Amino acid sequence: MTRLGPHPAARPAPPAAPGRRVLLAGAAGNLVEWYEFGVYGCLATVLAELFFTPAPQAGPAGAGPLLAVYASFAVAFFLRPAGALLFGRLGDRIGRRPTLILVVGLMTLATTLIGLLPTRATAGTAAPWLLTLLRALQGLSAGGEFGGAVALMTEQAPPGRRGRYGAWQSLTVALGLLAGAATAALLASVLSPQALMSWGWRIPFLLALPLGLTALKLRRDLPRTPPPQPGATPGPRPDTARAAPPDATAGRALATGPRPGADPAPGRWRRGPRPGPGARATARTVLLGVGRIMGWSAAGYTFLVVLPSYLRATLGASLREALVATALANLGFAASILPAGILSDRVGRRPVMLGGALAVTLLALPLLHLLQDPAVPAAAKGAAVCGAGAAVGLLAGPGPAMLAEMFPAGVRCTGLGLAYALANAVFSGCAGLVVTALTAGTGSSDVPAYYAAGACALSVPALAALRGDDHRRALR
Repeated sequence: MTRLGPHPAARPAPPAAPGRRVLLAGAAGNLVEWYEFGVYGCLATVLAELFFTPAPQAGPAGAGPLLAVYASFAVAFFLRPAGALLFGRLGDRIGRRPTLILVVGLMTLATTLIGLLPTRATAGTAAPWLLTLLRALQGLSAGGEFGGAVALMTEQAPPGRRGRYGAWQSLTVALGLLAGAATAALLASVLSPQALMSWGWRIPFLLALPLGLTALKLRRDLPRTPPPQPGATPGPRPDTARAAPPDATAGRALATGPRPGADPAPGRWRRGPRPGPGARATARTVLLGVGRIMGWSAAGYTFLVVLPSYLRATLGASLREALVATALANLGFAASILPAGILSDRVGRRPVMLGGALAVTLLALPLLHLLQDPAVPAAAKGAAVCGAGAAVGLLAGPGPAMLAEMFPAGVRCTGLGLAYALANAVFSGCAGLVVTALTAGTGSSDVPAYYAAGACALSVPALAALRGDDHRRALR
């Protein structure tokens, strides 16, 4: 009796385990990165006193040292585009896996060293410079983290699930920020102010070491899988995606590497593009990407990172109250990201992200007025900041997949990483500086609302230009 093998079309799909490993490895390093950023933002007033305030001065740091802390915060963000270019080119040429191993190792080292730094009372004026140097190293590594991880996760996503897979990257941002805020809040609750200022502030930074080593192991265990060829990663309608003629691929001019039909050698990554006429088109696409996520960047940092220092310095809240409010905002953010990514796989990226941008634009000022009103119950304020975080999640959930769909495989790491890094450098890294300086200069406590709402309003036209069927098309 002849034994018939399965028909090619009936062959079983690849096991789910590799997909889960890709999700874990891609998201783990991002969690370490944003955990540290959350800790730094939540402990900004503590770091201002320890590193940027002259030793004889007693009491909480004033606006000057706090601005210096946010300047150090901004340095890391402005080095992220350089990191995106450096590590993005590496990721497009030598592969996602080795590049992601390198960036998580650098981030872990820099964060751990911050926890070991001498303060200004011990090292004098060298202390703030050492802190700023380590922030710069973090910025370089963070610039390469997003592009490589999002490219890896979206390229390995099953058909019709790019939004879901990409949303995991944003979810780890939320979980990292939430873990950072929760750690800082826990320390502020269980330690006396003297213990927190003396040694307790070091604990959150030192915890990055075991987290980073875990992420490093997950990434080292990843197989070397080549990125998909243009048209080889189908969406829910693969027949439509493959039937499109080659000239219909909008990003064809961007990829100047091997021809779309040429398969890379087994187990090797496709090499990225050489300098060519596609550079100008790539730059235009990067700028369009910046326009689409600038609201996400500005609102995210305003509500999720800058909030504790704003509540404490402007509204007179205690450190504990400010940290609890930030934890609630991050909780709302985390809760909405995956549903937003999944919804964008069904209805498209455009309606979900437009909804988030319009929600922040219209509700940012009423939210801030609610927080400023002493007659409003604490529970209502908590629900309001949780809702603000959820609105940002509508942008962050579909955002990674949206960026991945804008660039072809040969420049995907570089392009989406650079767009994300530039948006964060300008609209996130400057958030603390702009909000603190304008609040002090104008005396208006509404500055954070105007900043977040203004950036989201400017994102609306760029988001409206998204094609409605991008989520159904194959990655290029």
